[in-house]
Amino acid sequence: MKRTAFESLKNWKKSQNRKPMILWGARQVGKTWLLKEFGRAEYKQTVYLNFDDNPQLCAYFRQNLDTARVIGALETHFNLKITPADTLIIFDELQECQRAKDSLKYFNENAPQYHIAAAGSLLGVSGGKFPVGQVDSLTLYPMSFYEFLKAAEREQLLEAINKQDIHLLESLSGLLTDMLKTYLYVGGMPAVVDIFLKTKDLAKVRAIQNEILADYKNDFSKHINPNDIAKVRMLWDSIPVHLAREKKKFIYKEVKTGGRAAEFENAMDWLINTGLVYKVPRTLTPKLPLSRDQEREAFKIFMLDVGLLCAKTNIDLSSFYIAEPKIFEDFHGALSEQYVCQELKTTVSTPLFYWGRDKSSAEIDFIMQYKSEIIPIEVKANKNTQAKSLKVYIKEYNPKTAIRTSLKNFGFDGVLYSIPLYMIESLEDILKD
Repeated sequence: MKRTAFESLKNWKKSQNRKPMILWGARQVGKTWLLKEFGRAEYKQTVYLNFDDNPQLCAYFRQNLDTARVIGALETHFNLKITPADTLIIFDELQECQRAKDSLKYFNENAPQYHIAAAGSLLGVSGGKFPVGQVDSLTLYPMSFYEFLKAAEREQLLEAINKQDIHLLESLSGLLTDMLKTYLYVGGMPAVVDIFLKTKDLAKVRAIQNEILADYKNDFSKHINPNDIAKVRMLWDSIPVHLAREKKKFIYKEVKTGGRAAEFENAMDWLINTGLVYKVPRTLTPKLPLSRDQEREAFKIFMLDVGLLCAKTNIDLSSFYIAEPKIFEDFHGALSEQYVCQELKTTVSTPLFYWGRDKSSAEIDFIMQYKSEIIPIEVKANKNTQAKSLKVYIKEYNPKTAIRTSLKNFGFDGVLYSIPLYMIESLEDILKD
């Protein structure tokens, strides 16, 4: 599988100011595979330390953290010579060894010639002391739709998208919609994509997705305060309920009768920090900075992966075999909005917000900063693109640019871009033109 982050790692390797790299990400998004593949392709040898599978490796870091001593110990353990420019040293499951985490500071300051890349689940790696300012960092998300197309050997479809040939895209829209419909079900978790590409069996896809969801729930009891376990599980289980509503604002009283933010705050923060969910706050006034007028108690919550959302909501397989793409509309367009959220999280560097007011039916699904502009983005789940909320927003705030993404073909009227859902990953490239 080709991951976009691979190119970022290649740039890191070439950088004259390279620091030890931390590859962040939720569990099972492919961090270990990516680092090993990077080592295989770009270095003569890889030294791989997994502090979870082999906790005795932590012993090499318990004495002083002199980098020459640590390298010597690793050379003895692995029975090889570590040559700085030719060897990638991987610290995996870094959260399990605080002293190895501490050593990154000394490698950066005293031995920057060594190429060290570390990975760890956000379930634990963010805890404890961390060498702030001493590392480079990269976040890995589930595979995007474009990465899915590459894995499925549909590069020609990607070429058509990248060329932005409108007439060609119109002729391919049916095929692209079918591929997107498949992606909504399969999602971007690498193990799930792999089993789908090998078998084309959606029942096996669902089985792997359910295993991942079960693993996540088991992790809740390993990494958090016992008093918060039940709260985290209630929040996690409530996400599909909230996304299935027309107004997707998160309401604690729907998690538990009489539920309040203060009761669930720690559990919610933990769940967000793991990378398993994305929080999109509401802002009342779309002015820079968008965070200025965000509401602490008003936000939407999305899962990390649309395929896992499908499994969690137990969407029936038959929805994906019918000719009409009804799946885009089910649950008030929850899957379409989830998909757009994770595509934007993967490709857009600025935080996401949404706009709306409690006493108004108008609501813009996402707004984001692009250069000095604020861009409203409305998600429509089909070809019926009567965007009433977007019209209200445009009339009130007169933006230079607005986005409507749907199953409709590409178009532009001077202010409003109509971007097909299958092209939303190209949003920034489209805005550049």
